[in-house]
Amino acid sequence: MIVEERIYTLHIGKVPEYLKLYEAEGLAVQTRILGNLLGYYQVEFGPQNQIVHLWSYSGLEDRQTRRKALVRDPDWTNYVKKIRPLVRYQENKLLLPASFMQERA
Repeated sequence: MIVEERIYTLHIGKVPEYLKLYEAEGLAVQTRILGNLLGYYQVEFGPQNQIVHLWSYSGLEDRQTRRKALVRDPDWTNYVKKIRPLVRYQENKLLLPASFMQERA
């Protein structure tokens, strides 16, 4: 199992607009194609105007296959056109479980 952490730093004041768009248009498409959403958060303390989400995949090939399907989906590409102007910076991390971590059902 691998986990992808995605952090989006938005322009000041754009978090509510981003979250509203994501809930209305992005969430259903992403969960249908990517599968296992572990969490979706907005930052309260620390760097402001950030959205953090975590996705679980069985491995790198699974992630690659699902991400390719996502970028080909017309509902997703239409949604991305709307949120791009809200995003200032994006950071992605691939997290590998420590040897003592057990997968949770």
